[in-house]
Amino acid sequence: METDVLGPPYERHTIELGNDDEGPVVATLVRRRAATPARRAVLHVHGFVDYFFQTHMADFFVERGWDFYALDLRKYGRSLLPHQTPNFARSMSDYFPELDEAARIIRQDDGHDQLLVGAHSTGGLITSLWAHSRQGRGLVDGLFLNSPFFDFNMPWLMRRPLMSAVLAVTGRSPYRRMPVSSLGLYGKSLHHEHDGEWTYDLAWKPIQGFPVTMGWLDAIRNGQRRLRAGLSIDAPILVAASTRTFRGRAWHEDVRITDAVLDVDHIVRWAPGLGPRVTIARFDGGMHDLTLSGKEVRAEVFRELARWVDAFLPAPGSPEVPVPTAPEDRAEVTTALEAAEAAVETGAADKADDRSSTTA
Repeated sequence: METDVLGPPYERHTIELGNDDEGPVVATLVRRRAATPARRAVLHVHGFVDYFFQTHMADFFVERGWDFYALDLRKYGRSLLPHQTPNFARSMSDYFPELDEAARIIRQDDGHDQLLVGAHSTGGLITSLWAHSRQGRGLVDGLFLNSPFFDFNMPWLMRRPLMSAVLAVTGRSPYRRMPVSSLGLYGKSLHHEHDGEWTYDLAWKPIQGFPVTMGWLDAIRNGQRRLRAGLSIDAPILVAASTRTFRGRAWHEDVRITDAVLDVDHIVRWAPGLGPRVTIARFDGGMHDLTLSGKEVRAEVFRELARWVDAFLPAPGSPEVPVPTAPEDRAEVTTALEAAEAAVETGAADKADDRSSTTA
């Protein structure tokens, strides 16, 4: 570990991932420890055109006694190298090696017994597929998905048959750029130099976003198709989303109180297929990254997250929740007691008879 760009108490570790067709590949694991030794940890995974800078989220967990980790995936943020195409991937499984290594470091090297994975947008898609593929291994104890990218925010005709046709024609040109509407409105709603309140590195998270490549688009589409077919994540999941989607193309104050990137109805529609224990929480006034919403909404997001964590991820060693005896079990107990009482009464009567015979 070395000091991170955020400065103390943040540290970072570079995960070497070999080479791909563009050259060397790395990921970056950021760490902030709690004030006292912790056996519980959270791993944050960012979205598209994103990286970890949300220190207030780390504050929330550290103050509750969790060690906080964040992973800048390959070709994102701290992990973006000069020779690389920003944010490019050929498959969502490309990211599994750094997730595996991050989980290994957190659990084995740093000695944590419990791991909550929190992920935003594209990170929510990636970590859902990863958690499903690693089920049964005890890696993930819980999953918090903040506006996960389960489907494209466009009309059905465009996101299904038209996209399939375009990718069929351009499939052999993965680095070819696709003209799409920019993320400029959302970017402007966040950064303090425009209409937002947050400060972050515009080289890693530009206002207009990075170009979308055909390879990345195909990787997202395939990952979403697999997710929508149904997953079997064996950990409790909290899926959080705004109550409204912004539909305009020009700036409006509603950008500050809606999801200006994804269709929130898609999120709610596909969430139940993630696994057997899914909780859905909606936040009126929430932005795409709910943790960057206005102060009051942001506070409600963290309050709800705290309640969910307390309910579904109690600290190791917490007493088991008492379960009332089932009616059929009570009936068996009553029958057994009655039989025991009858045996005692019979035994007492027999002893009395014996005493009577002896006296006579």
